[in-house]
Amino acid sequence: MAATRDPEATKARIFEAATAEFAQYGIAGARMDRIARNAKANKQLIYAYFGDKETLFKQVLEETMLQVAASVTTDIEDLDTWIDQHIDYQRNHPELLRLQMWEALELGTANACSTELRCGRYQEKREKIGVAQDKGLLRQDMPAGQALMLLTSVINYPVALPQVARFVLGADADPEEVRAWTKDAIRRIVAPPQPADPAPPETEA
Repeated sequence: MAATRDPEATKARIFEAATAEFAQYGIAGARMDRIARNAKANKQLIYAYFGDKETLFKQVLEETMLQVAASVTTDIEDLDTWIDQHIDYQRNHPELLRLQMWEALELGTANACSTELRCGRYQEKREKIGVAQDKGLLRQDMPAGQALMLLTSVINYPVALPQVARFVLGADADPEEVRAWTKDAIRRIVAPPQPADPAPPETEA
């Protein structure tokens, strides 16, 4: 009896193989035949399901963003949880930043994957920062977009450039010490101003 074809399972294997391929080699260096071989799929099926290589890359990146959205909170009112979840996701899924770096190198800003899903995700994060600012939980003088860019940069940089982190922090840097300093830095960046200490009462001469 012939095996029953399962298109969804095939697509899932292709996405997994393509994610690893693009994260390692970028768009130009990726090979569709290698993706097909690793996915145990016919190469022609990849073109039929997803189109050309650049289109597949953009769909892989969007699928990766969906996975992030399902795994990481946007509720920054609980700042420690927000930081921890972002740190944990980036450490456990370094392919996300690698895909984004290849996108920057090979597609540039004008041709970047700017789907409604992706743009909406960043908009949601900015809005949640705005809500926290309105509640006085985060500093209000910094635009929400600037705050988001600074926070994600502090979290992502050591993962995006691990060789630099090794040069700066040493090969034996404790990941939890890095986490602790990252959280300390972020708290300081977004901390609302504290009321000044009251002036001491004047005393009569």
